[in-house]
Amino acid sequence: MKIIVCIKQVPDTSEVRINPETNTLIRDGVPSIINPYDMHAVEAALSIKDELGAEVTVLTMGPPQAEAALRETVAMGADDAVLLTDRAFAGSDTWATAYTLAAAIKFLGADIVLCGKQAIDGDTAQVGPAIAEFMDIPHISYVSQIASVSGDNITVRRLMDEGYDVVEAPLPVLLTVVKELNQPRMASLKGKMRAKKIEIRKLTHKELALDENNLGLKGSPTQVKNIFAPEMKKDRIVIAGTPEEQAGELISILKAIKCI
Repeated sequence: MKIIVCIKQVPDTSEVRINPETNTLIRDGVPSIINPYDMHAVEAALSIKDELGAEVTVLTMGPPQAEAALRETVAMGADDAVLLTDRAFAGSDTWATAYTLAAAIKFLGADIVLCGKQAIDGDTAQVGPAIAEFMDIPHISYVSQIASVSGDNITVRRLMDEGYDVVEAPLPVLLTVVKELNQPRMASLKGKMRAKKIEIRKLTHKELALDENNLGLKGSPTQVKNIFAPEMKKDRIVIAGTPEEQAGELISILKAIKCI
């Protein structure tokens, strides 16, 4: 069984900078972490590997610095790591990102594809399902438990607003997972040593035979026209006192401006 986990290296939220010309995030030189939801996807893959035996490959798209994120997952127990890095990928929106990742997964081959439910920088929750659409395979989102993997089928619990659904799907399948699924493991000393030595495989659009018109900013139908920081309001009111006093004062203010 082959499992591919898609991860994203996201910028430290305290260090976010925007390119004023392209209106995209500046990632080079910015402290980064692995998207927290993706860590649960990595753990899910490793748990299946521990139970049933599987080859786990972690895949990401980004600049050369994204190698650090891949090595972190190898230290946790992943077997292989692949980095999609190419100037042609720069500025990709969710559509172009999913298109590129789907092509790479087809190229590598997978029975199960795992993703975090969303990235904490974009918060769109679009890339995972879009990958499945490009690959023409079923997908199940918001997975909170992987009940069983047997033969050519998988059974999971899907988190809903009230309770959960039990869903069965044939393989290959793509799952997006939530934090309730598991607790990501710590890297072992042996894993850290292996992560330092492993060669990270790199793929460009040429190896994947991708059309440049579908990549990066050129291939992104979503365009950010303007981005700005909200202006600080100078007429802000700070209400002091106990919670009861604050609530009473807030009600009085809202009544005065006829909001209630």
